[in-house]
Amino acid sequence: MSSIVRFSVSLEDDLLVRFDRYCAEEQFATRSEAIRQLLRDRLTTEAWHSDSRDAAGTLTLVYDHHHPQLRKRLTAVQHEHTDLVVATMHAHLTHDLCLEVIVLRGPAGRLREIASQLRGLKGIFKGELVMASAELPAEKHHHHRRGSH
Repeated sequence: MSSIVRFSVSLEDDLLVRFDRYCAEEQFATRSEAIRQLLRDRLTTEAWHSDSRDAAGTLTLVYDHHHPQLRKRLTAVQHEHTDLVVATMHAHLTHDLCLEVIVLRGPAGRLREIASQLRGLKGIFKGELVMASAELPAEKHHHHRRGSH
């Protein structure tokens, strides 16, 4: 486990007011917890630039299920990438709109590629990829003995 290091940060008054509002809205227990989360998010985003980095993510798509051949193309692309697609969830939003959430895992660059391929299909109204590193930081690795958690 890492040790906690304290450091100070200098901010303009208006930025601190906005940051405190953000902390309250997001219900962070402390400013430190908010800063830790923001740093992790930013560092994870930077790690995605390494295309080989192991990542996990969700691709959320909203689409018109009446669009000709769209369902068939969505399924075909997912079947072409069975090494990346972990699971899918399908929900009916309205008579015309569907939401699909695709859980992905693999190299970050390949996740971005399949997301772009799916988002680009005709009939997709919205597509958003959210990724996170699927690797623990080096200091967080630990091993379990058989039968323990």
